[in-house]
Amino acid sequence: MPEKILVKTIMAKPVITIDLNKSVKKVAQAMSEKRVGAIVVVKKNKPVGILTDADIIKKVVALSKDPKKTKVKDIMATPLVFVSPDDNLIKAEEKMKKFRVKRLPVIKNGIAIGIISNTDIARATPEMLDLLNFRLKMKKFTPETSEATTSGICESCGNYSENLMLVDDRWLCEDCREE
Repeated sequence: MPEKILVKTIMAKPVITIDLNKSVKKVAQAMSEKRVGAIVVVKKNKPVGILTDADIIKKVVALSKDPKKTKVKDIMATPLVFVSPDDNLIKAEEKMKKFRVKRLPVIKNGIAIGIISNTDIARATPEMLDLLNFRLKMKKFTPETSEATTSGICESCGNYSENLMLVDDRWLCEDCREE
């Protein structure tokens, strides 16, 4: 993935926000009206959390809670994990993996100015889709002998290698096989 692609070039804007004291019913209505899957939660216009459609399903609907009585602050994800508009996509992707989230608010000077999702990153980097397809094909390929090698992405370190070998159902480069 090119390091020079910055978050600000692909983030969705404007970001939709809602006060943390609003009801879940209000946030669900806003999400439906704006056709978004996440809303940044604010307190005095400062971002303090995020609420996704999945949060509403898991924390309200599945538990039969009343969306009119349940407050946003009671089910929002906090502390807020975010990126800067000048961060590159690699940093955004690393944060998503580390914190196991699909969306990150984009914050500049304490104000939410956008949001970026893993789908936005995938759309911006079609070569990543090619790599994923290649790795899927590699998983289906089983060498006839244990000494067979191929080229591709090492499943341990993630680096490209011309000398991958299948070890315990994982394609490993020379360095990772030695470890």
